[in-house]
Amino acid sequence: MNINNYIPPYEITDIISDQLVEIGEMASVYLERLKSTSFPHLRKDNKIQTVFSSLAIENNQLSEEQVSALLEGKHILGKQKDILEVQNAFRVYDMLSDLDPYSELDFLKAHKVLTENLVFQAVNYRKGQVGVFQGDAVIHMGSPADLVPQLMNQLFTWLKTSRAHPLIKSCVFHYEMVFIHPFDDGNGRIARLWQMNILRLWNPVFEFLPVETLVYENREDYYKAIQASDHEGNSTVFIEFMLDMIFKTLQKCISTKLQ
Repeated sequence: MNINNYIPPYEITDIISDQLVEIGEMASVYLERLKSTSFPHLRKDNKIQTVFSSLAIENNQLSEEQVSALLEGKHILGKQKDILEVQNAFRVYDMLSDLDPYSELDFLKAHKVLTENLVFQAVNYRKGQVGVFQGDAVIHMGSPADLVPQLMNQLFTWLKTSRAHPLIKSCVFHYEMVFIHPFDDGNGRIARLWQMNILRLWNPVFEFLPVETLVYENREDYYKAIQASDHEGNSTVFIEFMLDMIFKTLQKCISTKLQ
């Protein structure tokens, strides 16, 4: 397969077309509201909610209050692994403005920080086979380890060269990366982080949108969307799901008075 010709499979449905228009309009409205408001607290609140929600999806046991306390440098009681995951996530969040979403090297750098002191060889793509389990059942097997570097290079080449809307590219990248499952650990966390990094570059309003809070609240549907896209052989269902999460997050933020 020619790397430069690789195009992840998906379709632009009427639902997706409508979502793109609605999200674009709502993002503009929210950005204007932000410009006319003092909002330093929003970045902090988004950081706490995003880190808590993304890690809670992966079964981190710390509460949102404990995550907030860690951000303030306070000591808390909890499993060392859970505390490290939160501290690492905050470090990556603070680095985000310096991480190019179209750079595979920056992607690997972000994952290294995200999993520092948590997994072996965190800086590299995995060397062995991995699967996603639901109880004792395997619900997804990652791509063969020897193909991972090529597949990720293909994905980043498409991301950099595609003329698709950034909303589409961010969703497709999220799904394709989870499908490849390039790391031994932290795949979901880095996939969700990197989608927001792609969107942040498109529209700075995404620095203030805790989209992952809604993903966490709808995590069963999140996994169902991934499985449905696996079954269909394309990311269309997942794109529709994630755009719906973005739309509803914007809707909630716009309807909530900025204080």
